Amino acid sequence: MRRLFPALLLLAAPFTARAQRFDFSIANMMRGPELYGREPAAVRWTPDGQWIYFQWLPAGSDWREMLKPFRVRAQAGAKPERLTDAQADSVAPLIADGALSNDRARRIVSVRGDLYIIDLRKSAVRRLTETLAMETNPRFSPDGARALFIRDGNAFSVELGTGLVRQLTDIRAADATGGAPGAAGGLGGLGVVGGVRGGGAIAGRGASGQRGALERDQRELFAALRDRAAVDSVRRAETTARESLATKPVVLAAGERLAQLSVSPAANAILFTTTTAAADARNGIVPNYVTSAGYTEDIPNRTKVGDAQPRTRLGFQSLPRGDVKWLRSIDSDSLISNSQLIAWNDAGTAALVSGSSSNFKTRQLSTVDAASGALKAIAVMKDSAWVGGPCSFGCAGFYDNDRRVYFVNEATGFAQLWSTTADGSDQRALTSGSFEIYDVTLSTDRRNFYFHSSEVSAFDRDLYRMPVTGGERQKLTVGPGGHQAVLSPDEKRLADVHSTTTRSPDLFLANACPPGATCKMSPASQLTVSQTADWLAFKWIDPAIVHIPASDGVQVPAHIYRPQDIGAQPNGGAVIFVHGAGYLHNVGNFWSQYPREFMFNNYLASKGYVVLDIDYRASAGYGRDWRTAIYRFMGGRDLQDQVDGSKYLTKNFGIDPERIGMYGGSYGGFMTLMALFTEQKFFGTGAALRSVTDWAHYNHGYTGSILNLPQNDTLAYRRSSPIFHAEGLEDPLLMLHGMVDVNVNFQDIVRLTERLIELGKTGWDLAVYPVEDHGFVRPTSWTDEYRRIFELFERTIGPNGTKVRR
Repeated sequence: MRRLFPALLLLAAPFTARAQRFDFSIANMMRGPELYGREPAAVRWTPDGQWIYFQWLPAGSDWREMLKPFRVRAQAGAKPERLTDAQADSVAPLIADGALSNDRARRIVSVRGDLYIIDLRKSAVRRLTETLAMETNPRFSPDGARALFIRDGNAFSVELGTGLVRQLTDIRAADATGGAPGAAGGLGGLGVVGGVRGGGAIAGRGASGQRGALERDQRELFAALRDRAAVDSVRRAETTARESLATKPVVLAAGERLAQLSVSPAANAILFTTTTAAADARNGIVPNYVTSAGYTEDIPNRTKVGDAQPRTRLGFQSLPRGDVKWLRSIDSDSLISNSQLIAWNDAGTAALVSGSSSNFKTRQLSTVDAASGALKAIAVMKDSAWVGGPCSFGCAGFYDNDRRVYFVNEATGFAQLWSTTADGSDQRALTSGSFEIYDVTLSTDRRNFYFHSSEVSAFDRDLYRMPVTGGERQKLTVGPGGHQAVLSPDEKRLADVHSTTTRSPDLFLANACPPGATCKMSPASQLTVSQTADWLAFKWIDPAIVHIPASDGVQVPAHIYRPQDIGAQPNGGAVIFVHGAGYLHNVGNFWSQYPREFMFNNYLASKGYVVLDIDYRASAGYGRDWRTAIYRFMGGRDLQDQVDGSKYLTKNFGIDPERIGMYGGSYGGFMTLMALFTEQKFFGTGAALRSVTDWAHYNHGYTGSILNLPQNDTLAYRRSSPIFHAEGLEDPLLMLHGMVDVNVNFQDIVRLTERLIELGKTGWDLAVYPVEDHGFVRPTSWTDEYRRIFELFERTIGPNGTKVRR
C-alpha cells in the first residue's frame, strides 16, 4: 500500500489564540477513552439509599484497563471510592437486580450462580445456596414461602423455612435419557420394574403354548413362586403409585437444546423454549493470522442471510405430571422465527409470551393460562416493512393486580406506551406524541410507570413518571442532553448518568419530584469526573443542529462543525461523516456514540473543512416512518439524505461538490461506497471503514428484516449492495478493514477489491488491520486509520488537493 502523506501531519499546527494545553493531534485523540473517560456503568443503589455502586475507571486510565468497581456516598460533594475485588464480591448480592416478593419487602438474586435473599428494610443478606451448579432466574412464590429457580436446565423450589429443595421438572436431552421416557433408569431408580428376580416370568404375563403350560404347572406346584409373584405385584403397584407423584420427564428431540425455561410463581406450570440447529446451515469462518502459536487459526462465525435458520419451539407443561403442549406463539402462515418468554403475573396464573413471524412483519403478544396452557393473543403488531423500534421486544409486563398488560407499540408512528386488559380487550394508548419511549419500569408500589423518552425533543433523553392510568407526565431529570437515571429505593433521588454534546457521561446525584407534586428542580450534584484535565481544558466545538431540506420535503437534522467555531479559516472543502448501524441516533444534545469521530470532526474543522454529521433516514429516534424508509433499498432514501447534505453545503457555503468528501464505518462505510459508486457528481472522495459491500453476505436478522431474503427479493439486494455498482467509481477511494472482523467479515472487502481489479479501476487503496475486529481497540490502529483518512482529504479535497479547480 502506498503512503499518502508523511506522518508529520499527525501534529496539528497551532491555530489562533485558542491553542490549549491539549495535544490536538490525531495520535493523541485516538487514545480515545484515556482522554474523554469511561462512562459509569451498572449503577446500583444499596437498599438503604446511602451508597451508589458502579463500574468505572478514573480519568487517564490506560486503554487496556477493564472497568473496576467503585462506590460513592449518596450526598453532594462525595468522592468515589475504589473497591477491592473482595469488597465488591461481598456487596454484590446487596446491589444485584432480582425479583421482589409480592409485599416488596425482599428481593431474591442470583450472584455468581448462587442465590441470596435481601431484606430490603434491614439491608440484610441471607445466602440460600452454595453449590458448584449455577442457580439462576430466582423468584418468590406468591405467598413468599418458597423460592423458585433454575439449575442445570431444570426448575427447583426451596422452602425458605425448612430449606427443603424439590426438583419441579425433569427436562432431558435426547442423548441423556438412558432409554425411552418412563424407563426405569430414566426415573432415578424407583425399584424393580420387569421380571422376577432370578429369572422366570411375571404372573399375568405368561407365555402361551408349551411354555405357558410349564409356567402354570410351576405356579400350581410351588408356593414359593406364588408368594414371589404376589410380592412383585405389590411392588409394581407401589412403583406405579410413586411414578404418579413424581415429575414427568420431558425428553427433547435429537439435536434439540433448551433455550429458555421459566416456572410459574405458583409452581404449577412451566414454559420453555427450545432450539434445534438447521442441519444444512453453513457457518462462515474468519481466519486469524496473528496468533500466539504462529499458525493461522479459524474463528467460527455466523451464517449468511437467507440460509437455513434454527428451529424454535415453545413448550408448556403442567406440573408435576402434565404432558407437554407445544404452543404456536403467533397466528401467522409464516414459520415461527422467534418465541420469547417475557413474564409471569404475580399470582402465577398466567404468563406473557411474544412471537415473531419469520418474515419479521408480525409480532404477537399472548397470554398463556397456567392451568391449561391455553394461549390467547392480546396484541398483534404488524408492519408492511418490519416490526421494530425502541423497546419493541422487551418492554411489556403485567400490572394493576394482574388485570392489565403494558407494552410499547409503534401503531401511532412513534414508540408509545400502550395497555390492554389481560384478556386482550380495552386496548388503548397511554401516551401519545411525536417522541420515542426507550424503556419502561413500574414503581415499587405499582402505581406509576417510569420511562426514558425524547418528549422534550428528538435531541434529548429524560426520565419521566406517569400514573399507570395514564395522564400527566412528570419530567424528573434536569438540563439538556442525555439522561440515564436510576431511582433510589425510596424513589426520591436519582443516580443520573448524564452527558452533553461536549461532555462525556458522568454520574450525578439529583432529587426526584414526588408523585403529583410541583417541584422546582435543583441542579444535580456531580459525583464523578471521567475526563482528563487537558481534555476538559480544550475548547471543543459544540456543534449546532441544523435541518437539511431533503428532496422529498422532509427536514433532516444534522450536526455542523464550522471552521470559525474553532477559530480557523475555511479552506473551501467539506466532509460528511456517516454514523454506523443504520438504526442509531447520533445528532443531539448528548454525547456522541462516536467520540473519536467527534474529536476528528473538530480536527477537520480546525483545518478549514466544514463537517456535517447527518441523522439520515433509518436513524433511530424519529419514529416508524423514518426507521423503515430504507425498506428494500439500503442506499436509497438514506443516501439521498447525504446527497441533500452535499447540496446544502454547496448552497450555504459555496462548496464545490467535487470538494466534498465522505467517511464512515460499518453502515457508514457502506454509505460511502454507495455515494462514490452511484452519486458521483455530489462527492469528490471517500473513506469507507469496515463496510458492508454485499448485503447477501451479512447476518440474517438485521438484513432479512430490511431487505427480505436474497433468494426471494433479488432486486432489493442488487440495488442495495455496493459490489453491483462498483463500475461507477470515478473518485479517490480509501477502504479500511479489520482482518478478524466477525461482524462485517473481511471477506466483504476482499470480494470488492477483486471486483475493482477486474473492472480496471484506479485511484483506490485498501488498508488492512490484522488484529482488529469490527470495533477497533488499539490506539495505534485508530491512529493509522485516521491518519490515512486525513491524508486522503488533504490530497484530494484540501486547499492544495487534486479536486481544487485552478
